[in-house]
Amino acid sequence: MLSVIIPTEGVEQPAVATLAALVPGAAAGIIREVLLVDRAGTGVIERVADVAGCRFLSFEGTRAAAMAAGARTSRSPWLMFLHAGAVLDSGWIEETSQFIQGVANSGRPRAGIFRYAHSPYADTGFRDGLKFVARMFAGPSADQGLLIARDHYDRLGGYRPDSRRSEARLLRQLGRSARTTLRSRIMVVA
Repeated sequence: MLSVIIPTEGVEQPAVATLAALVPGAAAGIIREVLLVDRAGTGVIERVADVAGCRFLSFEGTRAAAMAAGARTSRSPWLMFLHAGAVLDSGWIEETSQFIQGVANSGRPRAGIFRYAHSPYADTGFRDGLKFVARMFAGPSADQGLLIARDHYDRLGGYRPDSRRSEARLLRQLGRSARTTLRSRIMVVA
């Protein structure tokens, strides 16, 4: 039903944190596959993928190009893009299933963005306040994840490897009317 694509930078801890949050989704049968797309080429993420039972793809290029490569090799009709270090709260499984079913029943293409939440353990400062205000005016950021049907992703042109801000471009292309902010929260751990 769902392929999860996670671009990584060769660092184990953020990738493992994201994978741990996905385990209940795999057990529930909503996740068909997880692809770790590593741009560092150190071998660390390849070992993580092997231990976790994920598919591994080594890739050189931008993060957007890595996500596009992961989308091309994935096998599911739905795609979820998460940054390494993104941790979903426990309600994401049920809400994701309902969202996918709702989109299928409506016949209208939509994408889901997870609600951004600060980690309760992170130190917050003035810069975090500015990011919050920017999210209110500019819309969601790429680190909030993206849940989208493959055919909708393909119609929009997906992540363009040659574009500087490909992730932001895709979110802008979706527009407010074609995206839903899901109730499930996402926290990004460093």
